[in-house]
Amino acid sequence: MQEWIIYKEFRFEAAHKLPHHEGKCRRLHGHSWVGRIYVKGNELMTEGSQQGMIIDYGEIKKYIEPLLDQFLDHYYLNETTGLENPTSELLAKWIYEQLESAKLPGLYAVEIHETCTSGCMYRKLD
Repeated sequence: MQEWIIYKEFRFEAAHKLPHHEGKCRRLHGHSWVGRIYVKGNELMTEGSQQGMIIDYGEIKKYIEPLLDQFLDHYYLNETTGLENPTSELLAKWIYEQLESAKLPGLYAVEIHETCTSGCMYRKLD
């Protein structure tokens, strides 16, 4: 059996606060977030403009753009996501669930970085 996992990276600027945190993250602050959407597949397209691909990167972009425009980029995440405590872990899960609801084919995982040295990956186990 064969398998491919591809990713599409996205970026956004957003603020949040972690009200349960005992440190400075309890206060309102912002990040330059970087994320990746991972798509997995066992078969490549055999014809058409996506021949030799699992899915076109542009197709993945179409799924994340509405989330960036309406909920993530230059927003206060505590309000727009409905998460009281939008940690990286919960935000990665929230993005995954939004993409899953939108039926992104082959969705495998969502990775999110709130700083250049800190982040997490969320995926559902089969």
